[in-house]
Amino acid sequence: MKFWSVGVIGLVGVAAIVGSVYVSPGALLALAVVVALAVGIGWPHYLGIPAKKTLAAVIGLPGAGSAVAAYYVPAPGFLNWTPAFIALGVMAIFVVQLIRGTGQAQRLESTLGCCVGVLLSCLGAGWIAGARFNGVKEMLLVAGVSAAVALLAGLIQWPDRIVAPLGVILAGLAGPLAGVVFSDIAVLPAAVFGVVVGAVLVSFRRLVTLRGGPINFLAALSMGLGPVSAVGSLAYFIDKLLIY
Repeated sequence: MKFWSVGVIGLVGVAAIVGSVYVSPGALLALAVVVALAVGIGWPHYLGIPAKKTLAAVIGLPGAGSAVAAYYVPAPGFLNWTPAFIALGVMAIFVVQLIRGTGQAQRLESTLGCCVGVLLSCLGAGWIAGARFNGVKEMLLVAGVSAAVALLAGLIQWPDRIVAPLGVILAGLAGPLAGVVFSDIAVLPAAVFGVVVGAVLVSFRRLVTLRGGPINFLAALSMGLGPVSAVGSLAYFIDKLLIY
């Protein structure tokens, strides 16, 4: 698959998550678990490392556990268990590498890269935390609009030096616009959120283009949904710090 397919997968993921927010909390939980598992399954394929099935499990399962915890934990500590699941996943990765033994291929790349995968998988719990935080669904809608604009900018097949600032600027403008149209969120927090989301998503675009050449579907799935997962926690913390 070509690199632009990653952006399309990301757009579908954003639309599905924001839509599930308006359906029911249970639908959002189910989708968050699916996204976490998808990131886990595809991340080893993107890295091109051995032991893909085992590492997929230790990346995806902590993310699923983090999402379930964010759904059931009492307020206000929605993400209190997320660091524990991240630590559990990282420890599991080190255990897997120890079992593989000394001298195995790509041990360092596998360890470092999979730790990043665990982080991305677990950060998806932020979508659930944001939905539960103050019941204002519009904030997540603003998050989705900003992310979608940044992903759409990333589909443009121009050099990264042009697309990167363009994506950040457009996302920074889309945030306040969405805030004005869909809610009463102040312009400044919405703009800050848009800029941060844009920066994160165009950074992931760079990771895809650095890979060079086509990638398989599982790798594209993980790279498309990984940054979308991270946006959930960004929305939650910006909501707490700047808006609530």
